[in-house]
Amino acid sequence: MQTSIFLAKLIGPVALLMGLVMLLDPARVRTMAREVMQGEAFIFMSGIITLPIGLALVNAHNIWTSDWRVLITLFGWMAVAAGIARLAFGGQLKTVGAAMVDNKMALAIPGVLMTLLGACLSYIAYMS
Repeated sequence: MQTSIFLAKLIGPVALLMGLVMLLDPARVRTMAREVMQGEAFIFMSGIITLPIGLALVNAHNIWTSDWRVLITLFGWMAVAAGIARLAFGGQLKTVGAAMVDNKMALAIPGVLMTLLGACLSYIAYMS
């Protein structure tokens, strides 16, 4: 449980802030996304960063329970998948991302989900 609280204290505030930025400043996020989609090297480098972070989370916290701790495990596995996708399929992600960047729901839905995840983990971590 101590590891879960520690990871929630790290992931929660970051996810909360990311989600809020996506919801409150979507024009800025779209601009950044367009810049990322222009450079396949950035997509590849972000995969080099994302994959080890996901692997570290999964190795430290691969807990499949029916409580809040599974959120951290799912976050870790999503980071692993995102890292692999960025390294192996950067060109395809560039095309898909460019098509999604102007879709308002493509930011709103992840923004809401990240905000909820971040608020939940932060509340649990800092209020327990």
